[in-house]
Amino acid sequence: MSRPRRIWPLVAGASALAVAAGTAAGLCAVRPYLMPADFEGPGSGTVVVEIPEGASAGAIGLALADAGVVASARAFVHAAQEQARTGSLHPGHFRLRRGMDARSALGMLVAPESRMVRRVTVPEGLRLPELLDRLAEGTGIRRADLARAADDVRALGLPRYARNAEGFLFPATYEIEPDTTAQDVLVAMVERYKQAAEQLDLKERAARKRLTPLEAVTLASIVQAEGGRDPDYPKIARVIYNRIRAGTPLQLDTTVLYAQRRRTLEVSEKDTEVRSPYNTYRRPGLPPGPIANPGEKALIAALRPDQGDWFWFVTTDPEHRITKFTDKESEFVRYREELNRYLGKR
Repeated sequence: MSRPRRIWPLVAGASALAVAAGTAAGLCAVRPYLMPADFEGPGSGTVVVEIPEGASAGAIGLALADAGVVASARAFVHAAQEQARTGSLHPGHFRLRRGMDARSALGMLVAPESRMVRRVTVPEGLRLPELLDRLAEGTGIRRADLARAADDVRALGLPRYARNAEGFLFPATYEIEPDTTAQDVLVAMVERYKQAAEQLDLKERAARKRLTPLEAVTLASIVQAEGGRDPDYPKIARVIYNRIRAGTPLQLDTTVLYAQRRRTLEVSEKDTEVRSPYNTYRRPGLPPGPIANPGEKALIAALRPDQGDWFWFVTTDPEHRITKFTDKESEFVRYREELNRYLGKR
């Protein structure tokens, strides 16, 4: 009796072929995820890519792929995840190359030198025109545009008590992106002032000193303009408080020079006669507004002056920022003579 032919190996073989075909199809489907398209090498040429605030690694990958930097967004995401660099990606404009492998693109994106940003440092004590000069030089933005932006008080978002931008453009270091406008820069400086004012509780502390917020900033600007060393700031503030309380004119050269739009160490008696609300030789109390843009230390000094009976101060050695304080007029006269000797040696 003949045995039936075994056909199961043929069936098994067909099943194997089907499985293999299915596996191949599956591999084709997942291949872009397992081995996403990627360029080889460091790339060439130059392309600028903007990474927006809050962009995910996937969104960044898409932006890079659209710009021709990487072959696929997935390749970039894979490289970022592999190197655990997703948290190192920041917004901004970056100068990259076209046709880069994803790892190279990632490396350039996290390198500080690839970011297209200009940093400008605005020191304490600059007057508004001087500050605009510094910004124009440091940012490349036209000074005329900065001046127009400074005049647009409403657009700057100044606090209600501010009359103009003077005193409210906070001294600090700012990063300027390529598409930053004049208004963007000044708005950022005003916002930085607001942050400082809130942290210092400026409104409440000014009220405790029987000052309006504008008067507090004005006082701080005088402290800043008078200069000296940091420990001198609270003492200078105390002299101003003491003279205001006594009803005595402040008689400060810095306010006269602000009225004259000058900077010098030598102020004559004729200078002190200039007709201006900023002339504290002729008018009692604080001037109508800030005479410079004060920094945090000057603001703190205005709100927290030292205790003391000082009624005068003289910077007897401006080069070394040596300032002397006294409550005796005879000592004040002697200190003025020291300053005059210093000025005569220059």
